[in-house]
Amino acid sequence: MLYQSAEAGMDIGWDVLGALILLGVLFLLAVPIWIALGLSALVMLWQTNVLPLSLLGESLFSGVNHYALIAIPLYLLTGDALVRTGLSVKLLNFAEATMGSLRSGMGTSTVLGCGFFSSISGSDAAGCAAVGRMTYARLVEKGYPPSYAAALVAAGSCTGILIPPSIAYIIIGMILGISAASLFVAAIVPGVLVLISIMLTNIVINRIYDYENSTSKFSFSAWLAALWDAKFALSIPLIILGGIYSGIFTPTEAAAVAVAVTLIIGFASGTLTLAQVPAMLWSSAKVNGIIVPIIAVALPLAQALALVEVPQQFAALIQSLTDDPTLTILLMLGVFIVAGCVMEATPNIVILAPIMFPLAQEVGMNDVQFCIFMITSLGVGFITPPLGLNLFVISSVTGGSILSIAARSFPYVISMLVVVLMIAFIPELSTWWM
Repeated sequence: MLYQSAEAGMDIGWDVLGALILLGVLFLLAVPIWIALGLSALVMLWQTNVLPLSLLGESLFSGVNHYALIAIPLYLLTGDALVRTGLSVKLLNFAEATMGSLRSGMGTSTVLGCGFFSSISGSDAAGCAAVGRMTYARLVEKGYPPSYAAALVAAGSCTGILIPPSIAYIIIGMILGISAASLFVAAIVPGVLVLISIMLTNIVINRIYDYENSTSKFSFSAWLAALWDAKFALSIPLIILGGIYSGIFTPTEAAAVAVAVTLIIGFASGTLTLAQVPAMLWSSAKVNGIIVPIIAVALPLAQALALVEVPQQFAALIQSLTDDPTLTILLMLGVFIVAGCVMEATPNIVILAPIMFPLAQEVGMNDVQFCIFMITSLGVGFITPPLGLNLFVISSVTGGSILSIAARSFPYVISMLVVVLMIAFIPELSTWWM
């Protein structure tokens, strides 16, 4: 477990605050996240002397030399293969056959398609780009304003880190010493609730503004045909989640099996060739090359914060402000929302999880519930400016203004916050299986 502190604590002074201020300044200057985190960790370790600098290299290596992290590039590769083999199109066609008869059929189908993609790739950005390219033009054709259509895809893709298998749950499980498989089980109901909340929000907005008025009728035979056509695509999440929940696979092993199955389907169907594999590997490696260095340099910073007892002193500070568990949880939520607005999920998890975890324990929050609460809260940040990742992704795909897309995303921020509060105050939503 990576958040254990030293027996003798230290008062937080400028040796710690200076490093944190430096981190904030580097973020404002748009310095790459891994460089900002690494420099801040180096300054803090040098100033506090809680860990010899000679051990920094070993700490960087040991931090990423973790079996669970192997799953990250594998899930990314599975998502990329899903797009290149055309299986993602079959998933969206099945989603449309399922929801297309609703008045807001295309919009609701898009959100469901995001959920299907999330249950395979574990990445919101990948889902946002893939689903956005396939559905944006069709949403606009159906009558949705361009900025709203982009916001709908961005919001639906937030489920990428909320619906298992999720890269975020693998990382927070590694940081706090909690089984990723347990978090995957716990995340099912909250992830589906977020998906439903986004669908319902779109339905309400569509009723108010009459963007789309689908006149198609549900056809059971067409639905069965779409189901049969998508059988191989739907088998992938069944293999991943079924293997994990039945105990046959670990999350990492399930990721490897998912890659193998997706490639076999692609080669057998002729939609994937050996010539495409290097480009697919390179694409996934580039994304993984962004995530893993952030984890590597954030871990020494998190370790230094733990050694100077920042988590304990932060918990004491909050408790000095209020002893009301409800207010404490709301303060935690506020921290997560603000952090999610200005920084990506990975560094937020590595840095904030060890700090907030003792506070969550003080108010009686279950370990697993805390993880689901934190990840879902951070998920809201993907569609909130200034650094909402999905806003930038969908803007690059559609060419729309980030601010106009962000404005259209506001109703989805509210609906997701409702689910976050439910997770925070109804433990059974994430602990029903325990």
